[in-house]
Amino acid sequence: MLSSLKYPTRGVQHVNVNHPHALRNSTHTKPAARGRHQLQVFAKGRAPTAGPSTALRLFIDSADKVEWSNWLPTGMFYGITTNPAILERDGVHCTLPALSALASDAFALGATEMQLQAWGGSTQALFECGLHLAEMDDRIVVKVPITREGIEAGNRLLREGIDVTMTAVYTTHQAFSAAALGATYAAPYLGRMNDNGRAGIDNIIDMQRIVEANDSDMRILVASIRQASELAELAAEGLDTFTFSPAVAAQLFNDSLTINAAAEFEAAAVRMQ
Repeated sequence: MLSSLKYPTRGVQHVNVNHPHALRNSTHTKPAARGRHQLQVFAKGRAPTAGPSTALRLFIDSADKVEWSNWLPTGMFYGITTNPAILERDGVHCTLPALSALASDAFALGATEMQLQAWGGSTQALFECGLHLAEMDDRIVVKVPITREGIEAGNRLLREGIDVTMTAVYTTHQAFSAAALGATYAAPYLGRMNDNGRAGIDNIIDMQRIVEANDSDMRILVASIRQASELAELAAEGLDTFTFSPAVAAQLFNDSLTINAAAEFEAAAVRMQ
């Protein structure tokens, strides 16, 4: 039965020793975020997963393997995030075989973590889909929407030792709920919050304060980012986990003054050959 599956050494998990789910079926934990105290024990014979040597975690929000090939070699990105809407946009079937192949490609290209979203119209359907996604690779994080059904499915997945992102977060109390659950990540949609008249930056900063004030190991994974400047603004307030499109990634490298300076350096080097 699917519901009896266990993942005793799944990936690297967050552990909050004060949480009722603490040390759930796990023999090792993910590196703690900056300034957080956390037990770290690694399974015998397994080293910590490689990735950028920083508390920051940047994800590429895309299912396009061409874009992955372009951005993962920079060494800046921790992994890949997707959801069914992104799969549809990028022409990837929302089926278990297609997602298994997609995840294999992501890890082959150097991703440390891959986030795949469960689908289904009920708690049981979301849970069973999440189990199937998780068993593909222990570096997969299962995303579920922060609905009543999603919260219950997320709880069951967490009890199986599976890392979970509660997604489609729009309010501070939803982030509070995800932290109470013991989720690995909560993903607020910055751009969409702003589109609907909600102060996205201010609310996301408050979400981070909730996490820190309650000594939670959950990361606020900021999504729906429209401008690279939003990354810097939130990072200055202590946010350390972001997912964004290839278009926003390109903005990180497109300052005209830097490009002109680099061209001047090259021209000087040629002149002095």
